[in-house]
Amino acid sequence: MLKDRCPILQFSDLGDERGKLVVLEGKRNIPIPIKRVFYIYGSDDTVVRGQHANRESEFVLINVAGESKVRITDGTEEFIVELNKPMMGVYIPRMIWKDMYDFSADSVLLVLASTYYDAKEYIRDFEEYLKEMNEAAPNV
Repeated sequence: MLKDRCPILQFSDLGDERGKLVVLEGKRNIPIPIKRVFYIYGSDDTVVRGQHANRESEFVLINVAGESKVRITDGTEEFIVELNKPMMGVYIPRMIWKDMYDFSADSVLLVLASTYYDAKEYIRDFEEYLKEMNEAAPNV
């Protein structure tokens, strides 16, 4: 099931009277080694980001401020995650299509990636993605 392959992650709030603190550690509470970090901000509710799958990269998405939604699909199943708390994220394994959208004005979407950037590993056309998924599916 797709939701089992793309779990929602909950992070501990280690804050105290001085403020909030969330610690993210690769291969500990983040299920991947972290080789790249980037964030998306300045988008709004009309913008759609992502719109791709990755052949090699795995991701964890966390809205550290504001909120956004992520549509996740493998071409047969689909679900939507609302990222609206800085103590939660979603893990997205390789070869899963993702669309990030419905950004609040104050949204800062943090993305942790398991690989360095390589444009060749991105699939940016949904039909090409479906074709690759069908080719990879075991013949029954």
